[in-house]
This record gives sequence, structure tokens and C-alpha cells, in this order.
Amino acid sequence: MIIASLAIFPTSEGASVSRYVREVIRIVEESGLKSSTGGMSTTIESPDLPTLFAVIEKTHRKLVEMGVKRIHLDLHVDHRLDKEASISSKLSALGKS
Repeated sequence: MIIASLAIFPTSEGASVSRYVREVIRIVEESGLKSSTGGMSTTIESPDLPTLFAVIEKTHRKLVEMGVKRIHLDLHVDHRLDKEASISSKLSALGKS
């Protein structure tokens, strides 16, 4: 399982970008992948990179369609191959379940 932290937002649209971020979150939620949105990013569980990248590409395309002129994207990926991992297992390991 891949666990990724994604933050994608326009940097060209002024101080408040919440309407753009809401659209990104909607796309992630509608993807069917398990996710958890925090104050600065959304954590996503994905079975593989192509599935993850398809969702990221869709969020990027939406921002372009909304007319933004500059997009900032932060992506952190944790792909454990030695055992199954999930958002829940990572939080449990920290005592934060």
C-alpha cells in the first residue's frame, strides 16, 4: 500500500484559495481511495503509483480548467514493500489511533 501526502493549490489567485482546495478535496474523496484531509494536506492510501498519479493528474487538470495561472504541488510518498501499511497503522504506531 502506498501512503501519500498531497497538497496542491494555486499560487496565482490571491490570499484565499479555499474554493480551489475544496475542488481538489472533492476529487480525492470521489476517487474511492481512503483519504484524510488535514489543515495543510490530504493523506491518501493507494494500491499503486498509477492509481495515485491518476488522482493527482485529475486534481491538476481541474485547477487548470478553473483558470489558475500557477500551481504549487507538494507530494510525499511512503511505499512500504516489507509489510502492509495504512493511514491507521501509521497513526497507531504513534499512539494516535
